[in-house]
Amino acid sequence: MAAFFTAALKSFQGGKEEPPKGPPKDGKAATLPNGMAREEFEEYQRQLLEEKIERDKAFAQKKAERATVRMHLRDKYHLAQDERDDAQLHVAGGVVELPQELAAMVHSEEEEEEDGGDGTFAFLTKLREVDLPALRDRALGSVDEVKEKCALM
Repeated sequence: MAAFFTAALKSFQGGKEEPPKGPPKDGKAATLPNGMAREEFEEYQRQLLEEKIERDKAFAQKKAERATVRMHLRDKYHLAQDERDDAQLHVAGGVVELPQELAAMVHSEEEEEEDGGDGTFAFLTKLREVDLPALRDRALGSVDEVKEKCALM
């Protein structure tokens, strides 16, 4: 069947014969880029592998730092922990030290929460600061202005 398709293809090409192929290349020589010796190529491959390992380590470290932040925030807000965060910490090598920027974010949120008071009663404490008589006088003045402008009232 392959001979049939080959013959049909040759007939479409006008019966031209393919030029003879050169001697088969060595498999290792074929994979080497032009102008690069075997030793240079092996050194290049080793460098690529080392760079990939370094990138993978840095990526795992960043993932572990993010997981640590999520765990701190879940502890802070009393949320359920996620097993994936524990797994990311385990992959990174256990205990992960938070960078200063991330630690500052977690601590600043804690300070804001403490400054806000009890949270539920914060609104009431701010309501005490409102000058109610001045607010009432302002509202009545607005109503009087509207009455003067409106014929129906």
